[in-house]
Amino acid sequence: MHADLSRLTFRPERRYSAVVAQQGRVQLDADINEQTAIQLHQARTLAADLIGRHGGPRDAAGFKIDYVGGKHDIDTLHIHGGRYYVDGILVDATRPAPGVPVPDDDADEQDTAAPPTHWTYWDQPDGFRDPEKPGDRLPSPAQTPFVVHLQVWERTVSAAEDPALREVALGAAMPDTAARVKVVWQVLPLSLAALDIEETDPSKEVVRAAFDKWAQKQASSTARLAARSERPDHADEDPCLVRPDARYRGQENQLYRVEVHAGGEAKDATFKWSRENGSVLFPVDELDGTWVQLASLGHDDKLNLDVGDHVELTDTAYASRLEPLPLLRVEELDLPGRRVRLSAEPDPAVGRLPHLNPFLRRWDHHGGPRRKGRTTALKGGAVPVSEGEWLPLEDGVEVYFAKGATYRTGDHWIIPARTATGGVEWPTDAARRPLLRGPSGIVRGFAPLALVKGEGGTVDLRLAFNPLASSIPAADEATLAAEEQARREEQRAEDPSGGRSQTTAEAEAAAEGDA
Repeated sequence: MHADLSRLTFRPERRYSAVVAQQGRVQLDADINEQTAIQLHQARTLAADLIGRHGGPRDAAGFKIDYVGGKHDIDTLHIHGGRYYVDGILVDATRPAPGVPVPDDDADEQDTAAPPTHWTYWDQPDGFRDPEKPGDRLPSPAQTPFVVHLQVWERTVSAAEDPALREVALGAAMPDTAARVKVVWQVLPLSLAALDIEETDPSKEVVRAAFDKWAQKQASSTARLAARSERPDHADEDPCLVRPDARYRGQENQLYRVEVHAGGEAKDATFKWSRENGSVLFPVDELDGTWVQLASLGHDDKLNLDVGDHVELTDTAYASRLEPLPLLRVEELDLPGRRVRLSAEPDPAVGRLPHLNPFLRRWDHHGGPRRKGRTTALKGGAVPVSEGEWLPLEDGVEVYFAKGATYRTGDHWIIPARTATGGVEWPTDAARRPLLRGPSGIVRGFAPLALVKGEGGTVDLRLAFNPLASSIPAADEATLAAEEQARREEQRAEDPSGGRSQTTAEAEAAAEGDA
């Protein structure tokens, strides 16, 4: 997650069930976030174990799909409301009802048209599909059927993207507070060819089995990375602000983030890195050619922009689409006017709509790794991936990409660097060799929803489960009689007099003795 964190400490293999606060101790963001992660892991694991990889409640299952085409200008899907679970994550397709405004006394007529109760393929909240892009349009079922599936993942939302998260009572001079993690769901088409299905009219079982194989490949990343800190050759030239034997030469604790920018094979893939976990953001007010008007600047030099920085201009739509855009270089700063001039004009599809909350994200690489005295050229403003060798970032921090991997945009690794130890926190083997690890995210979940054969020919591929609770069955007559007898015996043991007075009970007992 892109957030200003000290580190991320949750590891499911450690089997911790709770974080226990101790009196008089320092409170850390990592401890609070680990407690949240533990609870999410427990809840989602339980849901996945009970439900399976995906499914919805039988009476309230969401994401029923209807294909709408033919006479319409452009084909679309109707996505009906309800709940569905994917890998234990709750996904809700219910469309919020719009608020009712105070009536206008001067208006003669009120708009009484009922709002739609479903989403469409084009207005789904996290899809951001564009009818002008041919790649976003639905395939034609007249040519071949296609599968509609659900993709689920999570991303961080800060106050730069959602201003409602900021407490205005703190004032504009104060930084934002906590960020949020959002469940992103997207309903997308998938061809039968992508599922390796050659049949033109496959059964539900065939489609589900093929989809499961496809989803397993999509959900798992082959990329592996290791990190270490090595005392650089120029360390002796550093001023005495860092311990002489420190391998990490930075003067402050940092949380490095290495993130894949453009995916694909190693020859095409690029990455970017940040010493602040990619959390340095600047809300954008306006674009004018290569000039960007910012809503605010950083609160200090560490969290501000400087000439030579590489930035990513994005917004809610492109953050959800997970599509890389060129990283641009800051060429000029106008601090009094809160403006920056970039090396090129941003993509015309990004940052022009205020309701999508455009923002700049700063990355901290200024060039590629140095080899034999030469700096590797950047590709689209990002660093080319080079496998099988250690790549220096800065201050002794180095990363290593394993050979033969395929990379996905958004995959990332988190590397804490600490001045107290003069190194980075990364797992090693007994010989202290850094271990290769898969990315910390993004974790993606997939579920098949429907096989579209044409208008009116949609085959439902969802799964459903029944509630666990049921009516208590009535007991038979023998059981009821036994329960009544047991009740009477229990009363007799507690009260031998049977509710009579003590005098009467004694007289009856004496009479029985005389007899």
